[in-house]
Amino acid sequence: MSTPFLSIIIPAHNEAERLPSSLEAVKRFISSLPFETEVIVVENNSSDATAEIVRKWMKTMPQLRLISLAQPGKGNAIRTGMLAAQGDYRFMADADFSMPVAEIRKFLSDGKPLAPVAIASREAPGSKRIGEPFYRHLIGRVYNFLVRMLVLPDLQDTQCGFKCFSAEAAQAIFPLQRLEGWSFDVEVLTIARQLGFEITEIPITWHYQPGSRMHLLGDSLQMAKDLFTIRQYKKKGLYNAPKV
Repeated sequence: MSTPFLSIIIPAHNEAERLPSSLEAVKRFISSLPFETEVIVVENNSSDATAEIVRKWMKTMPQLRLISLAQPGKGNAIRTGMLAAQGDYRFMADADFSMPVAEIRKFLSDGKPLAPVAIASREAPGSKRIGEPFYRHLIGRVYNFLVRMLVLPDLQDTQCGFKCFSAEAAQAIFPLQRLEGWSFDVEVLTIARQLGFEITEIPITWHYQPGSRMHLLGDSLQMAKDLFTIRQYKKKGLYNAPKV
C-alpha cells in the first residue's frame, strides 16, 4: 500500500464484543473514499479475544493492522497509534463508533482536513446527542467547565473520542504527551494550543453507547486532579517545542 492519506486509529481494550460491527462499518466507509486509508487497532492489555478478532479481520481487510501493548491506558494506546501511523492525517476513533463512521467526512473538505487539529463536538451548533442519560451529560458539562477555567478557555467539548490531527501536528504533539489515562484528550489539546496549532470544533451526531470502560465517580475525580497536573506541566514549560 502506498503512503495513506488518512489513518484511522482505534484504541481497543476488551472490545471483542463491539469491534466486529465497528470494523464492518469502517470497511464499508473506507471503500467509498477516493484516497488510500489505513486502519490501526491498538489493543492494550485486553483479557478477551480483541487481538484475535483483529487478526481475523486482517485477512480480508488489507488496510487493517494491529498493534498490541502490554500496558493499559487509552492515552497510551492513542499516542502509540498516532506515532505509528503513516497517514498525512490521523483520526482517532472510539471502538464503539458512537459517532457514525460516515461523519468522518465532516472533518474533510474536498479531501482536505479543516484544520491541523479538528475535534468532534457534541456542544457546537448543529451537533446532536442521542440517548445520553441526563446525569452523564451533567457530569460532562461540569468537567468541561473546569477544563475551560483551568487550561482551555474556549473549547466546549474536549472529551469526545473522535479527533483528527495532521501528520505534522501529531508528530509534534504526541511525543510531549505525559498522561496515559482518560485526561489525555485535554493534555494533547493543551499541547496543541501551546505549540500554536489551530483547533477547530466540528459538530457531530453522537449516540450514547452503554458499556463505557470509565468508572464514573473514581475516574471523574482523577480527571479533575489531572487538570491541575496539566496546568503545572504547562507552567513548567514541559509542553513547549523542543529546542533545536
